[in-house]
Amino acid sequence: MKIYFIFPLLLSLFFIQCKNVQKTEKSVQNDQKSAEVAPAPTDFNALLNDSPRHNEWKTLTSNDRELYTFVTYPEISEKAKAVIVIHENRGLNEWARYFADQLAAQGYLVLAPDLLSNFKEGIEKTTDFENSDKAREAIYELDDKKVTGDLDAVYNYAKSIDAATGEVAVVGFCWGGSQTFRYATQNPDISSAHVFYGTAPDNDQLLEQIGAPVYGYYGGEDNRVNATIEQTKELMSQYGKTYEPVIYDGAGHAFMRRGAEATSDAANKKAHDEAWERLLQKLE
Repeated sequence: MKIYFIFPLLLSLFFIQCKNVQKTEKSVQNDQKSAEVAPAPTDFNALLNDSPRHNEWKTLTSNDRELYTFVTYPEISEKAKAVIVIHENRGLNEWARYFADQLAAQGYLVLAPDLLSNFKEGIEKTTDFENSDKAREAIYELDDKKVTGDLDAVYNYAKSIDAATGEVAVVGFCWGGSQTFRYATQNPDISSAHVFYGTAPDNDQLLEQIGAPVYGYYGGEDNRVNATIEQTKELMSQYGKTYEPVIYDGAGHAFMRRGAEATSDAANKKAHDEAWERLLQKLE
């Protein structure tokens, strides 16, 4: 090969290599820039620690063991309506307790039971599990009748608190949303049931026992749960019960927790804010 063929080839390779180096340096700079501006995950424990409200753990007795319940009091002079908050399928985590505290900030006396209390030896609370996946596995071992017993214990305690009006609503998320719907069939005396991305009981006849209005909050991208809504509407109408579902476009499952994160995407954040406003309106 003659020299005048080799020189252009070497020159071409040189420019390609330089271009690749520049591209790599630019990518690194972009990654560093993204890391600098990306918000950190929300520290719900820190927010709880900064709360001006009185938060405490109340130990109740239910199903022959101690049931730990996180109770948060509003800063108001008059008696408050009580709200039971039923956690997701990963147990009573820091976000669930933070949600309870934020609801108390709106003037409600909030009780959030840890339904995984004393699940087995060495597991007194959700926070004792190795990780959230282990807590989720445990949730599906719980017996519905015993969960009802736990919720009855919390309900009765809420009714007995001097600072409460005696009116008790129930709010639940994911697994807790389904438990909220089911508990409405077991306790006709609750004032309202707020089901966040949960399903109605499999036994349709249970719906006839509901005494309170049921309000549903669903993410538009949550097809598994949303596929049950129309049938539930028909059955609740058939039994003359109030069921008002709202679907938030673009939001996914667990949008209340995800939308509360600083790292939330726009759709979940919008759904979180709109659902929060609706919840407060319906609780009044």
